[in-house]
Amino acid sequence: MTAWPEPYTFGALPLPDGRTRFRLWAPSASPGLALLIEGRAPIALHPDAQGYAQADVDCGPGTRYRYRLGDGLTVPDPAARLQDGDVHDASIVTGADAYPWQHPGWRGRPWEETVLYEVHVGLAGGYAALRGRLPALADLGVTLLELMPLADFPGPRNWGYDGVLPYAPDTAYGSPDELKGLIDAAHGLGMGVMLDVVYNHFGPDGNYLPRYAAPFFRDDVQTPWGAAIDFRQAAVRRYFEENALHWLGEYRFDGLRLDAAHAIVGHEWLEELARHVRGQLPGRHVHLVLENDDNRASLLQAGYDAQWNDDLHHVLHHLLTGESHGYYADYARQPAQALAHCLEQGWLYQGQPSAHRGGRPRGEPSAHLPPSAFVLFLQNHDQTGNRAHGERLTRLAPTADRLRAAVALQLLAPQVPLIFMGEESGSQAPFLYFTSHADPALAQAVRAGRQREFADFAAFAGAGGAADPPDPNAAETFLRSHPWDAGHADAAGQWRAYYRALLHLRRQLLAPRLRGAQSLGALALGAHAAQARWRLNDGAVLTLYANLGGAREPLPAALAPRGDFADLLFESLPGAFDSLRAGSLCGDSAVYLLEYAP
Repeated sequence: MTAWPEPYTFGALPLPDGRTRFRLWAPSASPGLALLIEGRAPIALHPDAQGYAQADVDCGPGTRYRYRLGDGLTVPDPAARLQDGDVHDASIVTGADAYPWQHPGWRGRPWEETVLYEVHVGLAGGYAALRGRLPALADLGVTLLELMPLADFPGPRNWGYDGVLPYAPDTAYGSPDELKGLIDAAHGLGMGVMLDVVYNHFGPDGNYLPRYAAPFFRDDVQTPWGAAIDFRQAAVRRYFEENALHWLGEYRFDGLRLDAAHAIVGHEWLEELARHVRGQLPGRHVHLVLENDDNRASLLQAGYDAQWNDDLHHVLHHLLTGESHGYYADYARQPAQALAHCLEQGWLYQGQPSAHRGGRPRGEPSAHLPPSAFVLFLQNHDQTGNRAHGERLTRLAPTADRLRAAVALQLLAPQVPLIFMGEESGSQAPFLYFTSHADPALAQAVRAGRQREFADFAAFAGAGGAADPPDPNAAETFLRSHPWDAGHADAAGQWRAYYRALLHLRRQLLAPRLRGAQSLGALALGAHAAQARWRLNDGAVLTLYANLGGAREPLPAALAPRGDFADLLFESLPGAFDSLRAGSLCGDSAVYLLEYAP
């Protein structure tokens, strides 16, 4: 079953002799623990000194099974590879990978070539429907598809971050072979596929681990989702290490994005995970990316390729929309300087105190890291879906020109760009937070939690009235979030042409030069503009002039384009380059130049 030379610690493993080995970590199980296989008498299990219970049984792939606890409660396998229904139902023994891979020689692409595209598989219509969109994404210039989490969740629809069975892809989106077919088809188009994984918490419905594996969680550390996972436990570390290899080996994903790594207590395990994964999969381009509000630069020199750059997103969002509530308040003072700082050094917060975080220091120095260590986005599932009404920038930015300028800044910068599904067609559909909890009490608790979440955002404060966020559990909330608008075909075509042109320039002129690129500094220009420069690996210099305010900004003579050695790469607004030569920077514009040494 496995695609790496590793022992198999958790789950149900078919053996060469036709039996299946069932293995469960249950260190706190009460007497009476048993394995239940359909049509057979219960098989008593007795955890050993390390907490593992094991039984080798004469059965094979397709067998339905559960575990029964001492109080009679039946639970699925926490390492189930497939479920027979939902998260409360029986688990299914799966066999060795029998999918007929068409591109077994695929080894991935270098990180510096990456153009990410984040997508929710359910909103795309499932694995098979998303597969049908791949040729258009490849033509657009996408090189790495990023799937929001697939771990089995309760009900038929979910944002993805309420998964409780991390090894089992949710069958609401299709079969495991259809998922493999999606990845295989992407590889055939020269496109990798990355998976978003959640190793910091389990969802609120269907997580039975506390009932028989209480040491899985800490009683002294809380996260926003409850008790922290205890990575001091060897079995816990192993559970998630094998999970990472499961997706990268069995399904041939090209990388993982680790959700909210700041909620994983003990960053030393993150370093251990990176070493373990890379040691097991030599010869492949395996990309490991973090979301980490702690801005730990040290992890980006310990096996991780990049981190999502929330700081640069926040300052760009403020410049585009003027919003300064909630965490945007930290970026609303001197935003041009903050923009320049992020373009030059990656993060704004590199150890200084954050007012929004109660004055606590945040971050580590990042100026020594290459630009490719930062994933640059204007929107993503968090920054859109965590708004009460899920508005996209097409509805928040005051002008289309300003948004176009920001898109140009993003797609031609040396940082790695991430496109959120629908951005490429100028979607105006919201992306809302959605669930499908069957328990009415849990559904109400989620509604109430959303209300509390927006108490810090003045635009959404208050109980009752139009400002309330949509009901996450309503099917309509999910349906409204479809990212590809049916109408506005002309506008959508214009946006796609714009993205395609920018990504063509990136692929032809920048991607081959980005490995080893270095910042040459950045400067604020007025209140809403900045200039930034980078030396590329062949000696060429990439220069950005961006003005995300409506007023023209005067340009100091020393910063003007340098004669014949400055070639226009792209201007988001016609005439913006001529304006630069004349000594000013147009409002709502971005200009990129590529300079060659004389």
